[in-house]
Amino acid sequence: QVQLVESGGGLVQAGDSLRLSCAASGRTFSSYAMGWFRQAPGKEREFVAVISRSGGGTAYADSVKGRFTISRDNAKNTLYLQMNSLKPEDTAVYYCATRTPDRSTTRLADFGSWGQGTQVTVSS
Repeated sequence: QVQLVESGGGLVQAGDSLRLSCAASGRTFSSYAMGWFRQAPGKEREFVAVISRSGGGTAYADSVKGRFTISRDNAKNTLYLQMNSLKPEDTAVYYCATRTPDRSTTRLADFGSWGQGTQVTVSS
């Protein structure tokens, strides 16, 4: 099983940028499609972005499309989320997760291992 540790969160102002990282342990990182999710206070965890095992395919939630970019470095066992033009509504705990190999959707149930999350707070 892959162990995931997120980092890079913080307090920023609207319009600023942040880059989140997700470090994965083990040798099987490249075997998994990876996703980013977020959970705001009082709300359900929601999909943000997903990337294929090779990094050649990506998909985004409409709310972040054009502002966020997901990428990965399989040689470094690391997943990234570049967040630009941040808005107060992006405030949430951000989680990375592995997608179960035989699944193909962006639903939470299709993702297995999760990190502990990193807090992103965007002030107006």
